[in-house]
Amino acid sequence: MALNDNDRSIAAFAMLAHATVHWFELAIPIFLVVWLEAFDVSVALVGLIVAIGYAPFGLGALPAGLLADRYGPKRLVLVCLAGMSLSFATLAVAPSIYAVAASLLCWGILASIYHPAGLALISTGVEERGTVFAWHGIAGNVGIALGPFATATLLLVTDWRIVAVALAVPGAFATLYGLRARFDPTAAVADDDGTAAGASNDSLSPTEFVSNSRSLFAGPFLLVFAVVTVVGLYYRGVLTYLPELLNGLPAMAGIEPPAALEELSLGDYFYVALLVAGMAGQYVAGKLTSRVPVARGLVVVFVGLAVLAVAFVPVSAMGLAPVLLYCTVLGFALFAIEPFYQEAVAVYTPPDGRGLSYGYTYLGMFGLGSLSIALGGFLLDHATIAALFATLAAIALLGAAIALKLLVGPEPGSESASTESTTAADD
Repeated sequence: MALNDNDRSIAAFAMLAHATVHWFELAIPIFLVVWLEAFDVSVALVGLIVAIGYAPFGLGALPAGLLADRYGPKRLVLVCLAGMSLSFATLAVAPSIYAVAASLLCWGILASIYHPAGLALISTGVEERGTVFAWHGIAGNVGIALGPFATATLLLVTDWRIVAVALAVPGAFATLYGLRARFDPTAAVADDDGTAAGASNDSLSPTEFVSNSRSLFAGPFLLVFAVVTVVGLYYRGVLTYLPELLNGLPAMAGIEPPAALEELSLGDYFYVALLVAGMAGQYVAGKLTSRVPVARGLVVVFVGLAVLAVAFVPVSAMGLAPVLLYCTVLGFALFAIEPFYQEAVAVYTPPDGRGLSYGYTYLGMFGLGSLSIALGGFLLDHATIAALFATLAAIALLGAAIALKLLVGPEPGSESASTESTTAADD
């Protein structure tokens, strides 16, 4: 079915905003390599600084969702876009790594607004939600790939401070577009008399919030939340340090790049290839979610990620082609897990708790998951690359074990699952 005018308007705004969020997010690991030299600091310190920026990206999801309910999702998305752009622009005047930390902290707080507000806007304003959610995800992947690609390319020709300002320009454009966009944010949930349904402020009360949260975690969502947190730990641990690690590989030093390129840039483009391969992973896994039990899919992908983590050190000693192939397979697997955990949230949570579930999902993915950034920096500074990837393999196996518990547990929606959830809540 074709999208109506309101659906198209919301889709365009949300897709542009989603791409912008990830444009900024995945540019940061490219800057990490530059900041190491610009401020002459340790990997552990820069890793901690980046973690400070990424942590509120997830930790702010719950309050952001509540604010979106109170003030409206479009207004919150506009604040997010304008704030992220301004935060990135302030990097240009950062006199120290600690000033960089302050800018990244502001960015993380403002970026945390998008996912709960953007998803709320689509869910209440769009009639053809499935179609728009699909395009919305693709737009996010475009931002994920283009952010580091643009950053790496611009760093070849100009100073990193100028690059930071340049990266803020699309965010400013998205903000101006959003100010001009016209749509009904509650068109899909309007009552017959034209008033919006589901916009009650009752859900903002502390008592309701605590009660709903307790009910949610009394059931299988506790395991889903653990799965998503493990995904976040692996995701952040790999993507944050991979540009630096790739640039230091013998395979990268064994070729003669064109004079216009520096050795730094080659690993960055391999990193972009990984992110592009992730788009294929998301597409294929998205198709499989309707054919494979979600818990089984999670187990398989987690085991694959564990194997890939163990394989990094031996593959890194090989030639350029094996490293590129490795990056492609890793990117495919790393992003293939996303449709499975998103489907798990829908399968293992009640419809009336879905909004709260998404808030907790991003808290686990982007908030608690950022802990691996600081851990990764510590391991690279005080141990070895092998220790980092052994830790990532252990994290992936932990995720497989949790997903296996979901697989062997009661079927979603079954009487035993409902009884278990009710009993736990009563306790």
